[in-house]
Amino acid sequence: MQAHQYYGNARNYLWSIIYALFGEGREPESEYENRLAFALSHGIALWDAIATCERKGSLDSDIKQAVPNDIPGLLQRYPGVAIIACNGTKSYKELNKHYGSHPEIMKRKVVCMPSTSPIPTKNYRGLEDRLATWKLLLEM
Repeated sequence: MQAHQYYGNARNYLWSIIYALFGEGREPESEYENRLAFALSHGIALWDAIATCERKGSLDSDIKQAVPNDIPGLLQRYPGVAIIACNGTKSYKELNKHYGSHPEIMKRKVVCMPSTSPIPTKNYRGLEDRLATWKLLLEM
């Protein structure tokens, strides 16, 4: 099923992380539009590094034929963006592959954050260890 939402899968940790960072103990809103408004009210914008791709399933490792979004164009339209926090290694690699030396990217701090996918990895087993790393963004 396609929700046509950023992080629409209820098991993904992104919304829990955003609310843990800025929500003062609040749980994520149930309505998607309210989640977006909450993120925006805290200076957070969401946009995929990849505009289109072919992928069977939900794993980043299954992504083929990736076409990047126009991240430099976005940054030109929104010059106040100071930090680009890539959600996972695939996002970070795609951004750098296509635009790593572009002046609009070079003007910003680009960080690779642990994926908010609920799939355990060697270094990140669940929400709490991911959240601890995402909290470092508040210090930048």
